Amino acid sequence: MRQLDAYTMENERISSQGLMERASQGLTAEIENRWPQDTPVMVFAGPGNNGGDALCVARLLAEKDYTVGVWLFNTESGLSPDCQLCRDRLKTMAESRPTTLTLQEIKTSFQPPELKEEMLVIDGLFGTGLSRPLSGGFAAVVQYINASPATVLAIDVPSGLMTEDNSGNNLDNVIHADYTFTFQHPKLAFFFPEHETCVGDWQVVNIGLADPDSADDSTVFATPYEMTEEADVRRMLKPRSVFAHKGMLGHAALVAGKLGMAGAAVLAARACLRSGVGKLTVHTPEANRPILQVAVPEAILNAEHFSSLAYDALAMGPGIGTDEDANHAMIDLLQHYMPLPLVLDADALNLLADHPQWLPQLPENAILTPHRGELERLTGPYENSYDLLQKTLLFAHQNRVVVVMKGAFTVVVTPDGKAHFNTTGNAGMATAGTGDVLTGIIVSLLAQGYTPDEAARFGVYVHGLAGDYAADRQGQISLIASDIIDSLPQAFKQLTD
Repeated sequence: MRQLDAYTMENERISSQGLMERASQGLTAEIENRWPQDTPVMVFAGPGNNGGDALCVARLLAEKDYTVGVWLFNTESGLSPDCQLCRDRLKTMAESRPTTLTLQEIKTSFQPPELKEEMLVIDGLFGTGLSRPLSGGFAAVVQYINASPATVLAIDVPSGLMTEDNSGNNLDNVIHADYTFTFQHPKLAFFFPEHETCVGDWQVVNIGLADPDSADDSTVFATPYEMTEEADVRRMLKPRSVFAHKGMLGHAALVAGKLGMAGAAVLAARACLRSGVGKLTVHTPEANRPILQVAVPEAILNAEHFSSLAYDALAMGPGIGTDEDANHAMIDLLQHYMPLPLVLDADALNLLADHPQWLPQLPENAILTPHRGELERLTGPYENSYDLLQKTLLFAHQNRVVVVMKGAFTVVVTPDGKAHFNTTGNAGMATAGTGDVLTGIIVSLLAQGYTPDEAARFGVYVHGLAGDYAADRQGQISLIASDIIDSLPQAFKQLTD
């Protein structure tokens, strides 16, 4: 963000103060859209540029006839130059309208104002430049705001929260915002579950920073963290020929469903077929045959571990268990069917964790789709989400695999050191069987010729999009995995229209 700020100022010939004004105007517009003019606004501003943003917003809201009280914490080190300019402008305005705009500069003691439920508190104490946990007086101010019944809006990032690594941070000394309006791009910490109570509902406010891809050397803005959005998925889409037939659209194999777990095989198989594959063979115990042939008549059934058929991609894991038969199936797979494009999920990952010596036998760019518990067994214990992400980046690189870290904002980690955060999906998808559906989607895309990177990112995106459509119809509480499969046609149609 600092590099983008500097690049924008240089190329647009705009001052840092001008950029701050632009950002504050965008933020003020968002506030005006959500809160009426009779909402009392209380602004807490720090001595840096985040405080400058808060002071600018206070002035702009006062111009729009909001009643605004401002507390500016002017420390011994003084205000940043931009913050001081904003303070001077606000001070002049406050002198002309003392009944609707007040400014108090805090240099020693602080008498906190009463914060009521109907108020909007704007947190502008500290922003992305913070490098150490809050303590002392600022920690006390944060705790006071957190204890209030008022609605809290954080500017750019909740004060006290580091934008990436919060190892060693005390989240009690971080603003617990109801809303965070962040500038131009989300911050990495927003994607970690332990920070949900700090960040609240977040949204990006576009402040017109330059597009990093427009730079002569865009590598100066390089980051391992990216977001997968609809435009990215549309670029991956393979057009379907008018003369296409099932032999051109891939033959997928699915090893799933021990006795009593036929449902996992059904869900994965239905999702695979709904995702465009030409043919699907399901390897499952003979006892599951009647269930599968009724539930998924389009699939080919095979009760053996594997057949002599040539597959284009294979997935293994949903509902297979970890008994002796499952172990034999895994060994058979690794000995005879590699380097076939591969997806490993669920119990296949547990088998892999029990037999780490099998890792070198995986084909390059094999796709692993663990939830957090399964991932921890592969990568080892972790301190927090940031630590887990770093361990997963290392694991993917060392083992040449693609790891799909399932959860909110599912992350696709690739061997080249990239972490792609997904932007679809909802909490209603936290229900049994949704992982089986994802496995079916990904192996279908692999069989159709998508690269492992594409299949994982595309699969995760369309899985979440179908989940969003399902939640629109069923609501999040009643959503089940089958609803996601039923919504796949709508999701694919959106992407292809």
